[in-house]
Amino acid sequence: MATKRDYYEVLGVQRNSSADEIKSAFRKLAKQYHPDVNKEAGADEKFKEVNEAYAVLSDEQKRAAYDRFGHAGVNGGAGAPDFSGFGGVEDIFDAFFGGGFSSARGNRRAPRRGQDLRYDLTLTFEEAIAGVEKEIEITRHEMCETCRGSGAEPGTQPTRCATCKGTGEVRQVRQTFLGSMVNVGTCPNCRGTGEVIASPCKTCSGRGVERKTRRRTVPIPAGVNNGTQIRVTGEGEPGLNGGPQGNLYIVIAVLAHKFFRRREDDILLEVAVSMAQAALGGEVQVPTPYGPDKIKLPSGTQSGTIFTLRGKGAPRPQRGGKGDMYVIVNVTTPANLSREQKKLFEDEKKTQGNEAKPLENGLLDRLRDLLSE
Repeated sequence: MATKRDYYEVLGVQRNSSADEIKSAFRKLAKQYHPDVNKEAGADEKFKEVNEAYAVLSDEQKRAAYDRFGHAGVNGGAGAPDFSGFGGVEDIFDAFFGGGFSSARGNRRAPRRGQDLRYDLTLTFEEAIAGVEKEIEITRHEMCETCRGSGAEPGTQPTRCATCKGTGEVRQVRQTFLGSMVNVGTCPNCRGTGEVIASPCKTCSGRGVERKTRRRTVPIPAGVNNGTQIRVTGEGEPGLNGGPQGNLYIVIAVLAHKFFRRREDDILLEVAVSMAQAALGGEVQVPTPYGPDKIKLPSGTQSGTIFTLRGKGAPRPQRGGKGDMYVIVNVTTPANLSREQKKLFEDEKKTQGNEAKPLENGLLDRLRDLLSE
């Protein structure tokens, strides 16, 4: 489960830690995990994680956005802010411009849905075709059981911020040639929460949540393929201010099979038959994902002939039913002939001559027609 750790947890500091405390923690960890000093496996990744956490928490605006919206508030792509975790345009104005679109107090206390999580699950070909139940482990934040989400040590309560009077924002009036200009910003004392925690909870360090690992049994429907996403509602990160939990998305990867090949809902199989079987014809048993089946070879079957087994392909999870299975016959030439067999082939060669005849509808044409259906 690739889930980012809480930045305060990475640096080992509390949410109400000062800038100097954060800087001190960063210097200690950076020295500990610097690749030139620490040669242990994974030290470089920890060093990158520490640097990423400090880059956010050392910047007042980024820290305020992170405190209010988590990773969604600071993780932008290609130089642009990531607005995927915001409820609407009002949230964006509130987070980055300190209000002005609607009241910051209302936005701050509005319920927000939790972030979604992703889990990568690998299945065998057989599991993907038949469907299976899988037990998985997910690590996510859950409400702290000690403080019940308040962030304060039991027996204490958060108090209203004296700097912003609980609004979460501060206003400064500046005189310009255009007149008085009001600048609205996030309160630096409470970082926009409107509350101050004097005695942070020792279990969660004042965050109100703690990381937990949970086991879940998830049913995987028959017929899933590479890239299939399965949504498990309400198994993501917790919501804010009473908002709903996010969802868990399970992304499927299917291992290649030894001889079955899949093309969307259809399955391709190449089989080898002897020259005698191809020449004389008859029933031939072939494997399918559902057990053995039979195809009927007409006498004189050529290499590249394609037979169709209806309904022997992969199940269709959305539409119902199943795809088809295409069996491609490959006629094999014996390498070691007995004296009698060699005599038969020599007699046959005399009747056929030495001319190689071009084919109007060869194997490549038949495969092209099959794949274009």
